[in-house]
Amino acid sequence: MKAILFALLLFPPMSLRAANESASPKFDAAAAERFARLALACVDKEYPNKISHVLNSDADVAPPRKLTPAFYGCYDWHSSVHGHWLLARLARTFPEAPFAKPAREALRKSLTAENLKQEAAYLRETGRSNFERPYGLAWLLQLIAELHEWDDPQAREMLANLRPLEEAALERLKVWLPKLSHPVRIGEHAQTAFALGLMLDYARSIGNEGFAKLLIEQARKFYLADKDCPMAYEPSGEDFLSPCLAEADVMRRVLAPAEFATWLHKFMPQIPKTANVEWLPVTVSPDPSDPKLAHLDGLNLSRAWMLEGIISALPAGDARRTALVAAAEAHRHAGLAAVTGAHYEGGHWLGSFAVYLVTARGVQQEKSK
Repeated sequence: MKAILFALLLFPPMSLRAANESASPKFDAAAAERFARLALACVDKEYPNKISHVLNSDADVAPPRKLTPAFYGCYDWHSSVHGHWLLARLARTFPEAPFAKPAREALRKSLTAENLKQEAAYLRETGRSNFERPYGLAWLLQLIAELHEWDDPQAREMLANLRPLEEAALERLKVWLPKLSHPVRIGEHAQTAFALGLMLDYARSIGNEGFAKLLIEQARKFYLADKDCPMAYEPSGEDFLSPCLAEADVMRRVLAPAEFATWLHKFMPQIPKTANVEWLPVTVSPDPSDPKLAHLDGLNLSRAWMLEGIISALPAGDARRTALVAAAEAHRHAGLAAVTGAHYEGGHWLGSFAVYLVTARGVQQEKSK
């Protein structure tokens, strides 16, 4: 209960935040510090480590820091990538905060030209065409977008260093996406909708019109005809992403507002027109120390930002906004209260999800198009 009250004080509900937007920041350096510390504690923490590694020969038997020297911490490759994104995001947002200098140093240490050339070579090795596809690669592109938008000499240097890995990732994705005949509709890493959203934000941020066009075409092919998403079937016991909400969150990036509002009515007709949360109750992890069961804490965070993304694309007078706002507030509070760092199984990644939510990253990028 104390944790929930702390979250309420630290991150007021959307309606209160909107009312006080001109009076106080939504998110300040003191609030950011606890999330920055989670990432700083794990970006160079090599063990425990869960690697997804194809062995081509005895030469491939090596510790994580030798295999992927930039992204070997934070338990697994994708969490390391978005841990670095978190540090870039917070150092860019709060350049004078006490954590900004150690965050910059951690980024400088990891994102060297030599390390990233080796990362690119690793990705291009035989048998690794599906390595971290699409989740980890989507977060990699999100890191690149963050550095691209950051007007800073160190950011520009790191961005240049990342170029070989960026090119390798784009090569993989451009080959894979046209061949993907059906979307992957699960609540974990392989989900297509979440990755498409992050990748589209990247493409628009850096001005890659060709890649953006491919992503939009795939999203429309996969989801435009969908209707009656079965929200009652969510969540599965190990979800950290909502299949239904993630699909709506990517389609609000793809469709014009009026078209999206009509599509959403067909896709999620169960959204009520009254301010209640019963239609989408928050989840509770039965064991935050279990790496898979801890996913449910992240689900609350990702649902919150997806709901806020959906709200941002609807007309001000849309009657569904009240229910969406109520659900977003409930999930925001529950999700942020769970980011304690008490268990490394959640602490190594939940901070990134929290920062993506509280800095309104996806919504911000849409508004800046």
